[in-house]
Amino acid sequence: MASKQEKKLHVVCIPVPLQGHINPMLKLAKILHSKGFLITFVNTEFNHQRLLRSQGYEALLGLPSFRFETIPDGLPPPENNDASQDIPSLAKSVDETCSGPFKNLLIKVNSSHEPVTCIVSDTLTGFTLDVAIELGIPEILLWTSGAGSFICYNQYPNLLEKGLMPLKDVSYLANGYLDTVIDGVPTMSGIRLKDIPPFVRILFPGDEYMVKFMCKQLERAKRASAIIFNTFDDLDREVLDTLSLTYPPCYGIGPLHLLEKNIADESLAFIKSNLWKEESECLKWLDSKATSSVIYVNFGSITVITPQQMVEFCWGLAKSNYSFLWIIRPDLVIGDSAMLPTEFLEETKDRGLLVGWCPQEKVLNHGSIGGFLTHSGWNSTIESISNGVPMICWPFFADQQPNCWWTCNKWGIAMEIDNNVTSDGVAKLVVELMNGEKGKAMKKNAIDLKNKAEEACTLPSGSSMANLEKLIQLMQAFSK
Repeated sequence: MASKQEKKLHVVCIPVPLQGHINPMLKLAKILHSKGFLITFVNTEFNHQRLLRSQGYEALLGLPSFRFETIPDGLPPPENNDASQDIPSLAKSVDETCSGPFKNLLIKVNSSHEPVTCIVSDTLTGFTLDVAIELGIPEILLWTSGAGSFICYNQYPNLLEKGLMPLKDVSYLANGYLDTVIDGVPTMSGIRLKDIPPFVRILFPGDEYMVKFMCKQLERAKRASAIIFNTFDDLDREVLDTLSLTYPPCYGIGPLHLLEKNIADESLAFIKSNLWKEESECLKWLDSKATSSVIYVNFGSITVITPQQMVEFCWGLAKSNYSFLWIIRPDLVIGDSAMLPTEFLEETKDRGLLVGWCPQEKVLNHGSIGGFLTHSGWNSTIESISNGVPMICWPFFADQQPNCWWTCNKWGIAMEIDNNVTSDGVAKLVVELMNGEKGKAMKKNAIDLKNKAEEACTLPSGSSMANLEKLIQLMQAFSK
């Protein structure tokens, strides 16, 4: 018979409805489940249907102790049911329309299941804090981006007040202005304007809204009970300590995929979160390749590139003469299908593999992978660090610029591609990464961080394990 306290330990988890946010939230939910919590995981109806198509009906059946619920995102049905939604439109709709449905869901869950002990929400679904306060439910936040990007977003008001941003016009992208070093950014001495999340440049439709949105969410975050970061102390302790001075206590309990691997209940292994169907056959292809001989290329779930950039990347890979595994989503190329030159396909057929999506954690853990050409999203960055894989970075938006800055300038595990990508530039960096002196130094640094990541997730004394226990004690205290 369950004890009274066990009945009350019920956590509702709600991510931002984007692939890069759903993945870490699901990992955290599985970890909490392994610690005895009942879980209700909330997706949008749109993403619930995508998950059913990509993972199959059984993946969302859940268990009596791990249930799935949905709320609408407030947007009209898109033309393409498997494309990523427009970020500013999605952010605005979720922030303005999801409060009522989420409140009704909590009331329903409270009446039909164990009472909700705690909400664990993505920091960017800040509307949940208003609902939590109204219903008297404690809330903890999960920041799914790089820890340093939190500090950068905090700089938005200062940059605007000083007149450093927004940019006057697009010519400022090419005249060297973005190389201006910003003084006084905590923990990030030497950071440039180009390394700040680029919404604040306010050059494109939706940027102005996203600046207001991010500032609003970070202000709301001050009302949470704690903030979780998908990182570990040896990597980001200084940043977490700095943020904890003005925000609720900030805990690094990552890398979440390592914690999940070490402690999550195997009964949940069938529950997955990829919105695209994975093509696992690429792992067999990697088995045929020599150790550290393959460059892995993946620009994540949102980044889009122009047809010309696609051509530059493909010929850069061809010129490098290295084997490559390249993930090309159906919606990767702007305004066109992902068409590659026939000559490129013919020239690289024996050493290149193109797939639509893949099990990235398994790919990065494969011995044949020698480097990662990435958009610098945080999930990709922390997974690369955890596997000791050095990177070439081509950041696109949001936290990717500061993530790139940290990997290149602080941790010494990456090199950055010039924004105006050329095939010669790509080839040069791939060759250096795979076999140059700088590449070897980066590999050594990456292996060092890999070891520290593994130590952080080791029982009983690992820092992430210890921080997880602190959070569990805090959540248990909510029920008393």
